[in-house]
Amino acid sequence: MRTAICSGSFDPITLGHLDVIRRAAACFDRVVVCVSPNAEKQNQMFTPEQKLRLVRAAVAELPNVEVELWPGLLADFARDHGATVIVRGVRNATDFDVEYQMALINRGIYPWLETLLLPAGQEYQHFSSSMVREMIRYRQPMEKYLPMSVVPMVREIMDNEKG
Repeated sequence: MRTAICSGSFDPITLGHLDVIRRAAACFDRVVVCVSPNAEKQNQMFTPEQKLRLVRAAVAELPNVEVELWPGLLADFARDHGATVIVRGVRNATDFDVEYQMALINRGIYPWLETLLLPAGQEYQHFSSSMVREMIRYRQPMEKYLPMSVVPMVREIMDNEKG
């Protein structure tokens, strides 16, 4: 069984993230989505537990996809799950440079661990989670950016924090 890891902070999960996860699920027997709290990122909107719920809702229709929260090194997560591949989406040259460096680091830790970079679908190249957070903060329509299954959950989270 070929297992791949898709990882990210998913703050929140976007249609672009879901596209990469779906494409990975079509290529591998098992995909484990690693939700990383990523304490280094500023202005996070959702708690790790909220992110986990949102990602699980977004991938619920994909039978070979699992989702877990992981605070440690991605390479260790891959080893613990028997994965030989990390799948990452890239939107542009800047993403490629960052992901290339991470791939070298992960391979330095575990030489058998490969990284597969999937170019973002054309319709998803122009937005990021940070941009989506701004849309959410300013109560803009989310349907163009978020999986439909998570839109009501995001609204509920935002309403609870507002009230």
